[in-house]
Amino acid sequence: MHNKWLRRFLKLLLFLACLAGLGAAFWQFAPSYAKAPVLQALRWGQEKAIHYDLISGSEVTNIRQVMTADPSTSRTIMWQSSFAQENPVVEYRVKGQNDSQTVSAAEEKFTDGGKETYIHTAYLTKLKPGTDYEYRIRYAKKAGNWLALHTFKGNDFKALVFPDSQSSDYSVWKETAMPAWERNQDAQFFINMGDLVDNGEDASQWNAWFDVVEPMAEKIPVAPLMGNHETYNLDWKVRRPEAYMKLFSLPANGYKAYPNRFYSFNVGDVHFVVLDTQTQEMADFEPSLLADEMAWFKADMAKNQKKWNVVLMHKDPLQYAFNPETRPGADRKEGFSEEGRQWMPLFDQYHIDLVLSAHLHTYRNRGIIQNFQRAPQGPLYIITGVAGNVRYPSLWARHSLDVMVAPQPETDNYLVLEKQDNMLRIRCYLPNGTLLDTATVVK
Repeated sequence: MHNKWLRRFLKLLLFLACLAGLGAAFWQFAPSYAKAPVLQALRWGQEKAIHYDLISGSEVTNIRQVMTADPSTSRTIMWQSSFAQENPVVEYRVKGQNDSQTVSAAEEKFTDGGKETYIHTAYLTKLKPGTDYEYRIRYAKKAGNWLALHTFKGNDFKALVFPDSQSSDYSVWKETAMPAWERNQDAQFFINMGDLVDNGEDASQWNAWFDVVEPMAEKIPVAPLMGNHETYNLDWKVRRPEAYMKLFSLPANGYKAYPNRFYSFNVGDVHFVVLDTQTQEMADFEPSLLADEMAWFKADMAKNQKKWNVVLMHKDPLQYAFNPETRPGADRKEGFSEEGRQWMPLFDQYHIDLVLSAHLHTYRNRGIIQNFQRAPQGPLYIITGVAGNVRYPSLWARHSLDVMVAPQPETDNYLVLEKQDNMLRIRCYLPNGTLLDTATVVK
């Protein structure tokens, strides 16, 4: 009986060996189109078979989506770590689907103010407009949670606009930014108008800023501006904005000397231009900055075909006198700032519709100004206010061009910018949701 079962077992082995031989012959001589589905299935199975350990919060920090020139088809994903990561990638897929793609992330070691960080950057391209994606960060055999990414489509949108967020304690920034995000989950992107931090070389402040915005920035892209406080070193002396230039990978402007400093992007039929207004701070470091930036602005606007044009600039075009009640005897007259005298004629020439500024930590709607005076047509000028805990309560006198001034003494605020059909509308809110002001441009 034992020999009988042994013979059957040996016959079975012989049969399986013949099948294996036939399979090898088929694989050797089968055409590539026949092999491809098998290979694809094997690779898919291998990928799904890989077990990824979950990345902890301390391993990957400051996750953010960053604005690209065309956010309907592309997105930049950035994050940081305290160590070099093995094979860092961003994996992404259409939400609800299993098939995914990966994009390698560039890794750069950056040391500033005695603090070391590794900055990772991945560029997602050829995305489909108006599509819900999800992405996650991977390195080695670790992966993060899946996060939402939505590409833009159409001409209507909503954006959050935050004034200067510089702070000594970023809890006030959190109390301004997070209620705004909670009330406007349908916002497609957010803008921070410069002076993101109080000291540009202080890594702890950048981490505090990112810690506040990460719940929002990991889901919608940020369009940041550089302010004068981004140019300060730890000794409060002016330097080039080294950290800002590394922390945000923004649309190229064609000048290697000014990476991520001034740029433009399109959302539907609206063209946004982001200016670097720190020419006074950079005079000793970059004496050609203003001339180069103006040449870029003219070339950018000359090729722009969008219906609407919005300028974002940190320093304000108007100059305010001091309030005599808080600064008695101060010698400062109202008028226009150096930045205003430089840029406002170009805004008139290129038919800018809306100019948003910051820097003075006050919200003021100045209405339409053209040729340095009140006019029925021309750009609408709004200074956006303050979103951190550095406030200048009742510091500035009312300007003759002011249409609406936030109640004094001033507190924090945020803005909602909406584009609907033939209208741009901007609303100013207190952190508790109280509406302060509404301004509209129809075209």
